Amino acid sequence: MQAAARGREGQANTFAGMILDRVSEHRDDPAWVAARLAEPGTRFIVVGPSGETLKVANGDALWWLDDITRQQHLAQLTPTLLGVADDRAYFMLVADAELMKALADGAAATSVDLRRAGLSFNPFDAGLFAYAKGLAHWQNETRHCAYCGAPGVLVASGHRVRCTSESCGRLHFPRTDAAIIVIVEHEGACLLGRQRTWPPGRFSTLAGFIEPGESLEDAVRREVAEEAGVEVLDVHYHSSQPWPMPASLMVGFTAFARSRDIRYRDQELEEARWFTPEDIRQGIADGSLLVSPSVSVSYRLLEHWLADRGYDLGAMVAAVTR
Repeated sequence: MQAAARGREGQANTFAGMILDRVSEHRDDPAWVAARLAEPGTRFIVVGPSGETLKVANGDALWWLDDITRQQHLAQLTPTLLGVADDRAYFMLVADAELMKALADGAAATSVDLRRAGLSFNPFDAGLFAYAKGLAHWQNETRHCAYCGAPGVLVASGHRVRCTSESCGRLHFPRTDAAIIVIVEHEGACLLGRQRTWPPGRFSTLAGFIEPGESLEDAVRREVAEEAGVEVLDVHYHSSQPWPMPASLMVGFTAFARSRDIRYRDQELEEARWFTPEDIRQGIADGSLLVSPSVSVSYRLLEHWLADRGYDLGAMVAAVTR
């Protein structure tokens, strides 16, 4: 069973609270898969061409198809096995825009993207949507063999792509691009940065992708040095979060800096600043500071850093949104 990735205070990061048996041992068993497809309790999530899904029109929950509805409207689509929870099997169907619209109109459902779903869905629905979106993106991006260029075909219930060339026949596996995200501290202040394309006042923890031959901790030190010119000393793991936008895993850390000297080495950040807890409280209160949405692990990193100092980030944000 897959456990949730949790921060220090026990709260699961968004998309990481799903408890699901992915039953990988059955993906190559057509008889087992066919039997689960036909069970009355089996449910299907539909993913559209932009990674969207459908939610119930008057609520914040996934709109599920049963097998009867699938056979009536989407029998031409090949299901991808996702897993089993509470003895109910879950599958994914990837539909084009026309089919998505027809389904939504016929079921009085509405389209929803992953970010919005992460803010309102329960942990299971949000986590399963993230899983399905990431897998659908990989399937769409892996239509040809990366070695010889021959067409690929989905096998293992949608979790592998096999090259169709007899002289090649390689298997391709779903990929996840690991990235670090870190809250850096120095003597009671934390380092936050902003990109030029963000809304005015938006600041976030620093992040970046792992490079080949690099450890997670080394990536933290390199990214902070590249983006803000700050030298990082100790690095500690915090928690992780699936982030299939389109194919990332965010690995969260806390770290300590040698000093507060900021020297921009590249053009990725428009600005980086050190914030004390009072700076953050006052900035949120007067509207000059926007923090990351609560769907992100960046929010959790800041939330836990503030909580250690007796501040409640959720209360700060709620006070200005009431």
